[in-house]
Amino acid sequence: MTDDTNPSSRPTRQTRGGLTSTGARKASAKSTRSRAREFALQALYQHLVGRNEPAAIDAFTRDLAGFHKADAAHYDALLHGSIAEAVELDALIVPLLDRKLAEISPIEHAAMWIGVYEFRHCPDVPWRVVLNECIELAKEFGGTDGHKYVNAVLNGLAPKLRAAEVEADRATGKARP
Repeated sequence: MTDDTNPSSRPTRQTRGGLTSTGARKASAKSTRSRAREFALQALYQHLVGRNEPAAIDAFTRDLAGFHKADAAHYDALLHGSIAEAVELDALIVPLLDRKLAEISPIEHAAMWIGVYEFRHCPDVPWRVVLNECIELAKEFGGTDGHKYVNAVLNGLAPKLRAAEVEADRATGKARP
């Protein structure tokens, strides 16, 4: 029996490499594409909240610390592609919402745009990676349970936008229910 009042008798807590104490990935463990998604999320937030011009947002974001470690081409595609296709992306997202689009947090909205954009235009990124990355963005930057909402919407769109890939994963038992 251990004595819970004596710290030395408690088992040592083991941490997973590359994660902070909250479970988020450490900056050093993030890929260049993950970093690109983070910067794109912040830039899309500026667009959604401040209605700033894409060129001004882009210039500001490229000046942020750490941008040089991001995949600039992927960031460009996500930022400019999502803004250019905002109406189409929202048209795909809205049928899966249980509330008005205006009631969705701008962070969740931006994470969904990134996910839908990648589903449509980045076939080199597996659908499960897109889903996981967007959930992680919502966890790191969004509200308490926002990631669950992002998960539900993107998981609902994946079979429509990546039908063959999702079906192949289901056939092998890799897809989420």
